[in-house]
Amino acid sequence: MRRLTVVLLMLYAFAVPWEYSLDIGEPFGNAARILGIFLLLTAIPSVLMEQGVRRPGVVQWLVLAFYLYFVCSYFWTVDQVATVEKIRAYFQVMMIVWIVGQIGNTPEDLRGLLRAFVAGCWVLAILSFFNFASAGTVAAGQLAGQVRFAADGQDPNDVARFLDLGFPLAALLFATERQWLVPLLALAYVPAGLLAVLLTASRGGFSGALAALLGSAVLLAMWRPRAASMVFVGLAVTSGVLFLFVPAGSLDRLATIPEEVGSGDWNDRLYIWSAGWHAFARAPWWGSGAGTFTAAAGLAPGDTAHNTVMAVLVTGGLVGTAFFVAILAGVGWAIFRTAGLVRVALGTVMAVWVITSMVGSVEENRATWLLFGMGVLAGRLAVEEPGSMRRLFSGGECREARTPAYAGR
Repeated sequence: MRRLTVVLLMLYAFAVPWEYSLDIGEPFGNAARILGIFLLLTAIPSVLMEQGVRRPGVVQWLVLAFYLYFVCSYFWTVDQVATVEKIRAYFQVMMIVWIVGQIGNTPEDLRGLLRAFVAGCWVLAILSFFNFASAGTVAAGQLAGQVRFAADGQDPNDVARFLDLGFPLAALLFATERQWLVPLLALAYVPAGLLAVLLTASRGGFSGALAALLGSAVLLAMWRPRAASMVFVGLAVTSGVLFLFVPAGSLDRLATIPEEVGSGDWNDRLYIWSAGWHAFARAPWWGSGAGTFTAAAGLAPGDTAHNTVMAVLVTGGLVGTAFFVAILAGVGWAIFRTAGLVRVALGTVMAVWVITSMVGSVEENRATWLLFGMGVLAGRLAVEEPGSMRRLFSGGECREARTPAYAGR
């Protein structure tokens, strides 16, 4: 049973980046939701009957408290229908933190999750390329007025965000995998993922990509400085060539980033944030209830907060925000407990998450909670199995494998 559960966990991590591109409608939903249901159904008996319940960590308890708080918000919500729907959705996305904590027992499990997530990012990039190709030539796409290309069923900003999260994880796999195929695919993902990000024309996603690539460069420089320099040159040349395939309209949109930051309205986000702030002021302590941002802020149905902190402030108030901040602090501490390349990779992932969360509501994304679970798992394994972590993630001849950060564990 545990083996089946681990397989389903890997498939879930694989499906999360491109989940909305395969949606068969209610009552089943998208690919990750279906896999999540099967994963939950196998994880419960696997834990109870075979390996026993592992003592939950602080982050797991905080996630449970955060979820139960939003369940309680039903009693004071401004929109009971929206809250009931969001309670169900939150359970589906937050449960993965507990499942990863119970099923993930070894560094091999962590490595499997990393592989699966990067493979899912590869699928997302390929689907985005198909969307671009379906528009015909670059000139035809411009004539149609289309400058943003993303996988079918996906929001361009979400696509760029998920692709960004894959860069540092791909760099970690490239530096630490022993087999030739996985490092090759991991390295090839960097230019492919960057091209897909550029095709989305997501300004927040492009900013996150710069941070992700910077962290990836630091990781590779720590790994083997000489080899990293050759990798940088090769990636620079490859990216330069791929840059020629990006429509001029997409590049023009990305070029407006300084203008939007300096004097723009952030694509109407300032208006949304202002409305959200007024909604928060009306219910500062307990919030307006889960899933009620648009109703509380008086926005049109379908609008989102476009800012994770603002979304939590309005729906959960200061109490809910305190739980959420505590979860972030717990994940950050878990990542800090790791060392070497793992710390750089996961630290970069968290930095990218913070940057992209400023212009997107990502507290309800499966990718958010999956990565939180992976960060907590890495921190626990760094303490429980430092030797195995060093063996799998030291990068062979990398220098940090001999540093006191590892030697002292």
